[in-house]
Amino acid sequence: MGETIKLPKGLKLGKDVRTQYGALCYRIVRGEPQVLLVTSRTRRRWIIPKGWPMETVSPHRAAGIEAWEEGGVRGKTEDRCIGVYTYTKLGDGQGPDIPCAVWVFPLKVKSLTKEYRESKQRRRKWFSLKKASKKVAEPELREILRSFKPRQTR
Repeated sequence: MGETIKLPKGLKLGKDVRTQYGALCYRIVRGEPQVLLVTSRTRRRWIIPKGWPMETVSPHRAAGIEAWEEGGVRGKTEDRCIGVYTYTKLGDGQGPDIPCAVWVFPLKVKSLTKEYRESKQRRRKWFSLKKASKKVAEPELREILRSFKPRQTR
């Protein structure tokens, strides 16, 4: 990845914290970035697409695969992590809650498909950065959204 990532205060990665990779899916409309949020399957909260590491798949590519499965997103995922946020994945009643650290990678959206793996389980919607930051529950993700500046493409 090449860049040093500043972890949220008090977070120490180890066996008690699981790593996930997330995609900050964005587009530029009239010169301003918009981000695509999806709902979580159970609690219907607004989130970014994210998931577990995949064997033989780089972190940024794993984030892109999650964006496809959870939001029907096609695009280019950058290999730079723009931040990390934490949350607790609630157990299913049979297992414990799991603390997670999500590494976030920008993904410039080229297209959305109507049918995708989780289309019947999730909603998706475009938001301005400011509105998206108010929709998500995690304080560190709010800050990542507020401070996001897409790289200029040539």
